Amino acid sequence: MHTCCRSRAWARRVAAHRPYPDVDALLAAADEAAYDLAPDDITEALTGEDLVLPPDPAVYSGHSGYSAYSVANTALVAAHSAYQTRFGHPFVICLDDIAPGEALDHLLAGLRTRLGHDPVHERELAAEELRRLARGRLARLTRTETGRETGINSPYVPV
Repeated sequence: MHTCCRSRAWARRVAAHRPYPDVDALLAAADEAAYDLAPDDITEALTGEDLVLPPDPAVYSGHSGYSAYSVANTALVAAHSAYQTRFGHPFVICLDDIAPGEALDHLLAGLRTRLGHDPVHERELAAEELRRLARGRLARLTRTETGRETGINSPYVPV
């Protein structure tokens, strides 16, 4: 659970209500637990996050060397550093609905936009992104644990 959201309060709350009858019930409980996080719990969860760089699409196409990806990656690292300095925590964004080839552009655009936010508004957005990240991680974890893309081979979600 702690790998899905690095808040111990979130993990305890979601785990305490198991077993869940299905994945939808589990995800609903995860959402509710995320909405109820106290400011210190959000800080704990944000502190546990790292900037994950999307893979270079050129690697998959057989190209190598200096690319537009390298330039964008350098810009991303610099923008992330500025973000951490301004807000005191890593930048978090859920890319679950973003095509892999667009992930880096989406990250850069999100960072640039959110750097201009006031700290209170940005904290609210970061908490929402944490909720979305936890939900996506949990959904992927249940698919991995069950070995099936949809549904489970048990009356309970294995959490």
